[in-house]
Amino acid sequence: MKILHEFVPTRKFLKLAEETKDLVDGWNVTDSAAGFPAPAGTVVSCILKSKYPDKTVIPIFILHYKGPVEVGGLALASDIIGLDGLALTMGDIPHYGEPIKMLKSSEEARQFLTTKVKLKSLKLGCLLSSRRSVEDNIARVGEDWDFVAFMRLEEKTFPNLVEVAKECKKLNKPIYAYFLVGTPKNAEIVKIIGWPVTTTMDKVEEFAAKLDGLVDGIIATCAGDPKGDLELLKKLQKFRS
Repeated sequence: MKILHEFVPTRKFLKLAEETKDLVDGWNVTDSAAGFPAPAGTVVSCILKSKYPDKTVIPIFILHYKGPVEVGGLALASDIIGLDGLALTMGDIPHYGEPIKMLKSSEEARQFLTTKVKLKSLKLGCLLSSRRSVEDNIARVGEDWDFVAFMRLEEKTFPNLVEVAKECKKLNKPIYAYFLVGTPKNAEIVKIIGWPVTTTMDKVEEFAAKLDGLVDGIIATCAGDPKGDLELLKKLQKFRS
């Protein structure tokens, strides 16, 4: 399976990419996480794809920060550069200003991009929450999405992922699972994020083994613990294919 690093852009994003490039199959790039301004996820992704064309690069694309013209413009640039996909979501509320709601849902944005903007090859994906029922998630997988990403994975939601992954396999749609690892250094950040951790560092390989062959890739992160990220990525090398 592919190992993607959840990539949080900073001013030093090129240095960070160079440090992790040999440990990953690509990057899942955040988009002004928690609503704070950061180097734009789609712009950073286009640069990474140009510099590392063999890597998979999929940015999160938060609609609360963008009007339709910007949505279309960024998606067209992504299409031209050859990004491996955009994961559409309404996302976090902006920390400054008000959320933009001219495109009211990921589905409406997908329809706009396919019918009005007329993308040629860019894949569009959605985020699935383990807090929703298996039936709801499977129904969403059956919509016109090219790929999906499963959030909030932990031991008790693993059966939900298994059922969703089976449906994705039937439909030949790639599925990625977020893999949030808890460490002593990221405990406070994880509380702020509000997600359960998938596992802890000492059980990374045990949990990853259950995902190998089930999902097409995992999005690995220690959320705010850079040294933990490097340790995590090294532990995951045996699962890359």
